[in-house]
Amino acid sequence: MKVSTLYRIAAVLLVLFAAGHTLGFTQSDPAWKIDALLASMRSIHFDAQGFRRTYWDFFLAAGLTTGVFYLFAAVLAWQFARVQPPAATAWAFALAFAAVAIVSCMYLFVIPIVFSLAVTICLSAAAWCKSAE
Repeated sequence: MKVSTLYRIAAVLLVLFAAGHTLGFTQSDPAWKIDALLASMRSIHFDAQGFRRTYWDFFLAAGLTTGVFYLFAAVLAWQFARVQPPAATAWAFALAFAAVAIVSCMYLFVIPIVFSLAVTICLSAAAWCKSAE
């Protein structure tokens, strides 16, 4: 498979990953019985370096930031399909998503595990093909 195709597949997967994460990270299942926890996260305010915040604010910020970085990674992968990066950059990109895959396996569930592994495979294959040139 061509390097550009692998980067384009990774880019599409990353857009889907970003959309799914951004739309889903605030969802909860009533069976989890965490309504009281979520209410507490939303209702208890405190001062954080001059700003009035809640833990829910921190949770939202972390989740939205993750979505932004997945979108950035998608743009980067799409650009790498057009202008292939140096081998060190290609491997750094692949290793970053390998780390995301490890974190996903340790702390998350099937969907982020599958997406992060698929992205890692595409980026690693592209880096491998680039190194073999």
